[in-house]
Amino acid sequence: MPSHTENTGSLAIVGLGPGKREYMTARALKAIASAEYVLGHSMYLEPLEPLLNGKTVISSSMGKEVDRAQQAIDLAKTHAVAIVSGGDAGVYGMASIVLEVLEHDGAEIKVEVIPGITAANAAASRVGSPLSGDFAVISLSDLLTPLEIIEKRLDAIFSLGIPVVLYNPKSRGRPHNFALAVEHARKHLGKETPIGIVKNALREHEETIITTLGEIEEHIPAIDMHTTVIIGGSESRIWRRGDDVKGIITPRGYHRKYIY
Repeated sequence: MPSHTENTGSLAIVGLGPGKREYMTARALKAIASAEYVLGHSMYLEPLEPLLNGKTVISSSMGKEVDRAQQAIDLAKTHAVAIVSGGDAGVYGMASIVLEVLEHDGAEIKVEVIPGITAANAAASRVGSPLSGDFAVISLSDLLTPLEIIEKRLDAIFSLGIPVVLYNPKSRGRPHNFALAVEHARKHLGKETPIGIVKNALREHEETIITTLGEIEEHIPAIDMHTTVIIGGSESRIWRRGDDVKGIITPRGYHRKYIY
């Protein structure tokens, strides 16, 4: 067991980004290196194996987030602890539940939330510059948020004409939520609106598709829980070089002020 000193515990809630070490921040790497205990979902711990020698590693499965948070807090009262989360820990990650559990626990622990590249940034980087100005992010998972609330948010966001990033777009347990999002998008956006579909962004087995709102149905079978979907806004366009599709551009507004 790792040695420890009383009342010198700390807790780092670490965003790992897409998963590859080259996309982790230096601060995230340092927090993991300094930790005596590292906790996380097995999927996120596996790529970290070279960094975990000599540490106590506690792995758990999906659905155990509350238990994982409480265990991390209990350990952090007297040890240096890192609890890891894919992407950014504060964006659909572990930060909120850890801080909520800590709030109820009442323990005085030094806590740091360490940011990571979230799926919106990772996916956008693979399809050009679709998120150059204002944009919105919404998860289609109705595990914690009722579907009727998700639909209200989708309708409101698409009405603004800004790009929308969809997390958790489709799974075997909820195969129809993405189709509902497309219905709401079509109320407000034209069929030529560009869509970027990125599976495993900045990870192994990456796949990227650029299509339009009018042709999205043929690509729905390729979408799953490892996919991030970016639906462009009213000014977004497909960037072409000749007949080749190069990516998606959402102008930031320079064309209204400058000649180029």
